[in-house]
Amino acid sequence: MNRVIIYIHGKGGSSEEAVHYKSIFKGCDVVGFDYTAQSPWEAKKEFPLLFDSACQGYKSVEVIANSIGAFFAMSALSDKKIEKAYFISPVVDMEKLIADMMTWANVTEDKLYRQKEIQTDFGEVLSWDYLRYVKEHPVAWTIPTQILYGGKDNLTSYETISKFASQINATLTVMKNGEHWFHTEEQMKFLDTWMKQFV
Repeated sequence: MNRVIIYIHGKGGSSEEAVHYKSIFKGCDVVGFDYTAQSPWEAKKEFPLLFDSACQGYKSVEVIANSIGAFFAMSALSDKKIEKAYFISPVVDMEKLIADMMTWANVTEDKLYRQKEIQTDFGEVLSWDYLRYVKEHPVAWTIPTQILYGGKDNLTSYETISKFASQINATLTVMKNGEHWFHTEEQMKFLDTWMKQFV
């Protein structure tokens, strides 16, 4: 077995989701990252170790990353030898996403700076350290990437994803009725068909 596919789940997901991709990538090993990182600086410590351990003995490494898993991958694995990446509903501009969440929660940057952490009504914790980190550490990703985006994604706008795709020269596929979380039968069928064309 010369080729390994590494799957990096999104928030609330698990490494067991990797099993879904075994039927698509036949003849390859598919390994899910069982990670604990909650921030890009934690991912920067944890992901390279997981990556090196998962890749031992393989000639070719590809990555499938979902949502914030894609953001963590870009933050932590940009200098690794990865042949291809497949991003599903990736978070590509964390600074903008935090700014959007601050707007939804009616929180100013000054207020966040003073309070350091603010719990929102929609379940997310806004963190001054997190915002400061993403401002100071913009992602730089040069690995050949395919992006699948749902037209009804409530976290990332089409403008943001298309700007990012053109910046890194990625191929962008949009499922009109797709959401941020691809989970319905129709969405999963679309995802599988999309991915099979690159296998």
